[in-house]
Amino acid sequence: MRTQFLAKALLLPALALAQPLAAQSKKTVSSPNRAAAPADRTRPDKDKLAIIADLDKRMPEFAGISKQIWDFAELGYQEEKSSLLLQEQLKKEGFDVQAGVAGIPTAFVATYGTGKPVIGILGEYDALPGLATEAKPDFTPIPGQKGGHGCGHNLFGTASMAAAIEVKNWLKAGHAGTIKIYGCPAEEGGAGKVYMVREGLFNGVDVVLHWHPGSQNAADAGTSLANKNAKFRFRGIAAHAAASPERGRSGLDGVEAMDYMVNMMREHVPQDTRIHYVITKGGEAPNVVPAFAEVYYYARHKDRDILQSVWKRIENAAEGAAKGTGTKVEWEVLGGVFNLLPNVTLAEVMHNNLKTVGGITYTPEETAFAEKIRSTFPDDQRVPVTNAALIKDFRDASESATSGGSTDVGDVSWTVPTVGLQTATWVPGSSAHSWQSTAASGMSIGQKGMLVAAKTLALTALDLYTTPTLIEKARAEWIQKRGADFKYEALLGDRKPALDYRK
Repeated sequence: MRTQFLAKALLLPALALAQPLAAQSKKTVSSPNRAAAPADRTRPDKDKLAIIADLDKRMPEFAGISKQIWDFAELGYQEEKSSLLLQEQLKKEGFDVQAGVAGIPTAFVATYGTGKPVIGILGEYDALPGLATEAKPDFTPIPGQKGGHGCGHNLFGTASMAAAIEVKNWLKAGHAGTIKIYGCPAEEGGAGKVYMVREGLFNGVDVVLHWHPGSQNAADAGTSLANKNAKFRFRGIAAHAAASPERGRSGLDGVEAMDYMVNMMREHVPQDTRIHYVITKGGEAPNVVPAFAEVYYYARHKDRDILQSVWKRIENAAEGAAKGTGTKVEWEVLGGVFNLLPNVTLAEVMHNNLKTVGGITYTPEETAFAEKIRSTFPDDQRVPVTNAALIKDFRDASESATSGGSTDVGDVSWTVPTVGLQTATWVPGSSAHSWQSTAASGMSIGQKGMLVAAKTLALTALDLYTTPTLIEKARAEWIQKRGADFKYEALLGDRKPALDYRK
């Protein structure tokens, strides 16, 4: 355990970055059915303490980088400045950076070290359309800005880089192994990592680590939903909507007919299926029969085979809608991602390190910010803001441990044993993809959660470098779960990266 002296010496008091480890141990409880972790992985040794201290020291630097990326707010596959900023920092730290990988200008792989084991860390940095608001506790739109970091990827990429730098420093001190950080664009619907997997960029990697911003601190073995998405484009014939409507064939009629059939289909698919859409193009003027209309569909399910069967029915609805409205339809699959393949062995290691690092304590100013944000939530979603200091208990993967979201990390996890965590970068109770999460991601609350993630990732990597049997056990579990004969085939097929999907 860290002594009171170390806690005062190593943490930045003005930022109150984390609670002392001794205090954290009183607030977190391991599963009563789980054996205690080995002592050497529950107490930080001198190397881990050195990493914690250095990250605390460099916190202002990394906070500044995350704020720059928050200000850039670049959408998927358009993250030129964000990607370049991270690459430049890694080059300064001695990493060999390979840019523009997998046919994606904003993707990169940065490598340091030689030999085994090879540990990878994922980093994201794309923003979402809309959600452009100031880092204030009330909705304050930023005029003219297309995107906002409502999922906190400005923090994601920065923390992953910070962790990789700390691991690099440890390797440089005379330890064997290789660290890779993957610059992963367009997670939000663009499936950037799928192309990187397909390109073989994870071949030879032993374990991949990742994290995600959130409203709580947790490292468990949960899974996620597989996802497939496409834009359906209906083409008809333009005509005067009043003078000669009989000569027209409406693309919008095709879209609406498809939407109606898919909405009726919801009653007749497995109840945990998710289908959502937006009409991205509906015509130009009411008095012109639309010759073109477009609708953007997502479908999700935890079972990829069920997802594929549901998707085929969506395609059938599109074809039926075109036939019934006298239009023509074509569709472009823009993204498709696997469900996460959980690894309990790795999740336990990460959970123990998260407990070691501890949660987040707010300053009085941050508490006032958080309470104002909390007041904007519905009554049944308000939880104490002090929950940011807590670490959720560990849980194995189960039916109840399935996230409602999807991520292209899923494809990575079926290619390499993978583990992740989330930290309280947002006010407890916040929803992802909201103005509240955008605001917190651009100020000290988000940056404190980012620091917890960076520490946990770096400490977990050290355990894997120093305890090879962990990697062996994790790989055995991974092979057993995915099947020895598993062959990866991307859900989006062999298409090239959809670099213009946000344009």
